[in-house]
Amino acid sequence: MSSNQVTSQTMKLEVVVLPVSDVDRSKDFYKTLGWRLDADFVTDENFRVVQLTPPGSECSIIFGKGISSATPGSVQGLYLIVYDIEAARAELVDRGGEVSEVFHDVGGIFPHAGTEGRVSGPDPERRDYGSYASFNDPDGNGWVLQEIKVRKPGR
Repeated sequence: MSSNQVTSQTMKLEVVVLPVSDVDRSKDFYKTLGWRLDADFVTDENFRVVQLTPPGSECSIIFGKGISSATPGSVQGLYLIVYDIEAARAELVDRGGEVSEVFHDVGGIFPHAGTEGRVSGPDPERRDYGSYASFNDPDGNGWVLQEIKVRKPGR
């Protein structure tokens, strides 16, 4: 296959590696949020892999010891798509998560980095892809909830 041909193979994002400083603290955090523990393998004192999956997701996260050289907390902009932003936020808060208030972006397209451009409340027209809430894990890896009720064609 030449480099300019398009592949017809399905490619699904399966795992995202998160850099964390304390494996057990991170494992407890995500389990508290209601994420399914899929694996916790220790091969020796220098290698441990923990895998968890958010409810309803086909993509998991992995963290541990000896699996990433990235700085703990350096991963930002991990999106969790939810049908009802307010209900999803409330569930995470009920489970002990520190979640931002629901917001929309001042530009109406995509949230700015950090907290810049956030306007309190859901998108005024409740458009899909327009309402958000955010939270961080104990190391500061950043998650964004995004409300989508009807996906755009082809997504």
